[in-house]
Amino acid sequence: MLLRTVFLPVTATSRRDLVERMLQLLVGLLLYGVALGLMVRGGIGVAPWDVLSLGITGRTGIGYGLITNLVAIAVLLLWIPLRQRLGLGTVLNALLVGPSADLTLWLLPPVPSVWVGAPLFVAGLVLLSFATGLYISADFGPGPRDGLMTGLVRVTGWKVWIVRTLIEGSVLLIGFLLGGPVGVGTVLFALGVGPLIGWFLPRIRRPREERSRRLAATTSR
Repeated sequence: MLLRTVFLPVTATSRRDLVERMLQLLVGLLLYGVALGLMVRGGIGVAPWDVLSLGITGRTGIGYGLITNLVAIAVLLLWIPLRQRLGLGTVLNALLVGPSADLTLWLLPPVPSVWVGAPLFVAGLVLLSFATGLYISADFGPGPRDGLMTGLVRVTGWKVWIVRTLIEGSVLLIGFLLGGPVGVGTVLFALGVGPLIGWFLPRIRRPREERSRRLAATTSR
């Protein structure tokens, strides 16, 4: 009974549908971590949450990937008073993105100039938007940060854009004060991530939903 109140139910039209969506979730989360690593290596600034993570890393000496995981877990603790329910995707998001980002940083050396770093950042931004479409359309629950936003919207009754702006602005300010890298990439992320996800998400979600319906029809025969 307690698990039902804490965790969202895992639903699927068939066993094949569940396996395919799980693989899609895992690929999406791993690619998300790769994208974070690419943007960090770009060296022209990062997203607000990564400004925070890198600021904490600089102060503590703890690896970026582990800090990313710890920040995600801390955000999940904020879900408790909001009575947000965890999804399988929520938990895996908190656990897998950080190690994937760390592995990317280990494999990819620092770039020699901004002429290499800027395209690398843009590639990371596009990949992150694609990866976000993958794991969201797998439909296993929101990521920790998205769940914090939706929970606050539900509790406060404020508009989504107000809550999102307050969260991102607060995180960015704290990260900047800790010494996190704020630059043109931070602005590019703020302006580009929404439209890019908006382009990728329906193009991934529609085929996924159609595939689930076909699997359901096949199973029911």
